[in-house]
Amino acid sequence: MPSTGRRVVVVGYGPTAHRLVEALAAGGFAGTVTVLGEEPRPAYDRVALTSYLAGRTVEDLTYPVPGGAAVTVTVTVGARVVDVDRESRTVVTAGGEAVPYDVLVLATGSAPFVPPVPGNDLPGCFAYRTIDDLDAIREAARDGGPGVVVGGGLLGLEAADALRGLGLTTHVVEMSDRLLPRQVDEGGGAVLRNHIEALGLTVHTGAGVAAVEPGPDGRAARLVKPDGEAIDARVVVFSAGIRPRDELARRCGLAVGERGGVVVDAAMRTSDPRVYAVGECALAGGMVYGLVGPCFTQAEVAADRILGGTATFEGADPSAKLKLLGVEVAQFGATAGALDVTYMDPVAGIYKRLFVSDDARTLLGGICVGDAAPYDTLRPFVGRDLPGTPSDLLFAGAGGDRVDLPDDAQVCSCNNVTRGRVRAAVVEHGLTDVQGVKECTRAGTTCGSCVPMLKRILAESGVEVGKALCEHFAYSRAELFDIVQVRGITTFSRLIAEHGTGRGCDICKPVVASILASLGNGHILDGEQAALQDTNDHFLANIQKNGTYSVVPRVPGGEITPEKLIVIGEVARDFGLYTKITGGQRIDLLGARVEQLPRIWKRLVDAGFESGHAYGKALRTVKSCVGSTWCRYGVQDSVGLAIALELRYRGLRAPHKLKSAVSGCARECAEARSKDFGIIATERGWNLYVGGNGGFTPRHADLLAADLPADELVRLIDRFLMFYIRTADRLQRTSAWLENLDGGLDYLREVIVEDSLGICADLDAQMERHVADYADEWRATLEDPERSRRFVSFVNAPGTPDPSIAFETEREQIKPTLIPLEAVSR
Repeated sequence: MPSTGRRVVVVGYGPTAHRLVEALAAGGFAGTVTVLGEEPRPAYDRVALTSYLAGRTVEDLTYPVPGGAAVTVTVTVGARVVDVDRESRTVVTAGGEAVPYDVLVLATGSAPFVPPVPGNDLPGCFAYRTIDDLDAIREAARDGGPGVVVGGGLLGLEAADALRGLGLTTHVVEMSDRLLPRQVDEGGGAVLRNHIEALGLTVHTGAGVAAVEPGPDGRAARLVKPDGEAIDARVVVFSAGIRPRDELARRCGLAVGERGGVVVDAAMRTSDPRVYAVGECALAGGMVYGLVGPCFTQAEVAADRILGGTATFEGADPSAKLKLLGVEVAQFGATAGALDVTYMDPVAGIYKRLFVSDDARTLLGGICVGDAAPYDTLRPFVGRDLPGTPSDLLFAGAGGDRVDLPDDAQVCSCNNVTRGRVRAAVVEHGLTDVQGVKECTRAGTTCGSCVPMLKRILAESGVEVGKALCEHFAYSRAELFDIVQVRGITTFSRLIAEHGTGRGCDICKPVVASILASLGNGHILDGEQAALQDTNDHFLANIQKNGTYSVVPRVPGGEITPEKLIVIGEVARDFGLYTKITGGQRIDLLGARVEQLPRIWKRLVDAGFESGHAYGKALRTVKSCVGSTWCRYGVQDSVGLAIALELRYRGLRAPHKLKSAVSGCARECAEARSKDFGIIATERGWNLYVGGNGGFTPRHADLLAADLPADELVRLIDRFLMFYIRTADRLQRTSAWLENLDGGLDYLREVIVEDSLGICADLDAQMERHVADYADEWRATLEDPERSRRFVSFVNAPGTPDPSIAFETEREQIKPTLIPLEAVSR
């Protein structure tokens, strides 16, 4: 049937319905499309739903209404459809409006499964499905207290992360014996659980829900498990699976599955050929798909059929690559097989398992927890001959080795895009960057996990991949640094207005904040700079997993007087803080509430302390041994030099945190070679090492120069730091920066020792400006009432805390967890 003049009515307006309308418009549909959405707003990105609680707006998430030259698209929100008359071919809304159709598409989605237990509808109980749900959860969380998420699947862990981010003590209750039961096996689940519990969440597996009980105020107060154990819970979020919303189909007599879902054929047609069903309400091939990729494919198949095509839905790849609560998780292909190869590092929290055929030649699938690097390389090879030995493939993607992908290998499962399609688009359209690939193929536009692979395909196609910071700036961080410096830009709003697009995001805002701070644009909490900071910089303290903050005063070189030690002890005692000697020779005071921070700082500042910048991407410490002052092996005054360097570089903002150390002799007691810049004393001066890192990927620093006098040493460190700050990418440690620097250490020597670029005078002057302009951020905050105003626990009680409010300490002392030696040795 020709599309001219035809009327398509779409019931439901979520992401799948939006993709259907997009596909109709792109295919030249010449008719009318009427979309009736139940929610009070247009379709929005549900994959990024949790980011709404982290600061993204409804407008950021909302899709633009699609259209085309021949098609007329009308979207009505807040229009719940209550009936379908298949004889007269009309749908009826709750408001009584009858809308005629020639083709009807049901895209009604799914509803969260809420266990039928007493109290599941109490105030304080929520689903986790819509923006309205998240608004209600955020409002309920303002009162604080414990929260429980029922369900340890993908959405359940997202919900748990959201409650944690809202400051609630969070529990996860999962009926299966492990988290993510559909994605990981027992071993992967154990590693994932360790990661999540290390963040302060409490996990209950093999547990159900018997009831939710109210408190005296009638609101949820506790969740009771079938074994009788009660978990305190002022907020309960149900995320225990979904159920297809097939009530309209049942009402009008369409075929539905035994366990729900509108039965469709390979063309996405229901038992009535004029009615299609797509997305989470559809039962296709006996399955209801809850992932965005298969749902989008269904929408495209239905659109093709409406346009007169022959497309079919033959099932979909359930593979997924995720980052949940900061933990990488990936699953692809089958999670069982005749043979498997497993790697597990319980100390680093990494678990990888590949499943292969009984002849060890065909890849069947795999699971990764803690390190998902092999996912992009191996997923396209599922069902194909292995491109290497299974043991080698466990670490695919971790180093420089490349595995050539066939053109029919799928690189974007969300939008069903193959490598060949990306390569063809690059050649045919002359694409030069990832954004162009996204716009042309849709690859990378949904979850974004395939973007590294898109960059790789561009590079393999002979294209020099652009270094755009994000979609709002077509410049790298280094280029933005130069723009800000040369043009004298002092605000984010001016920078994005003159050199970017849109309103910015959580990638570019902190980067620009760091650049502005590096160039000395005043206090980081002044004006619009305050809105650019992340949580730690926002309060000049490190947030901990229980929502309190830690305070770390600077102790240059680790040298401290008895009087200052006494002050720290008195502050810890008076505010009930936990104290810990850090690895950088400082004392960490943990457990402070946000409204206590200024009073703690006041005591410390009055005693001569200042901010240690433990919260910032800045210099942390310059560690030292006791050196020649006390040690019989010391050949230089390592303490004196460490103090001088820490005072010189304190407050220096950088792309990532900076750590340093000075060792007074070759015995290296200060561990200088594991630092971003480290100094080791010699009989004739100082050896300078750069690019070390003692973090997740340890790297020994490289020797830049030897036997330096103190003044030359300081000059080279100045230039090294300023050149790094100018040219590094966002969140790039000096170790990765040096490894990626074209020419490596030799090039670095040419630039900062031989002045091959002629910029050393600028680097020197820039550091001198930093040293001259330094001001302690704690003291400056205390002296400014406007800056101090943000440090309150309750926005409606900004003054002295109400004495009637009691803050309960969960435990008086944190005791170390003892790990058996045999577990570590494995």
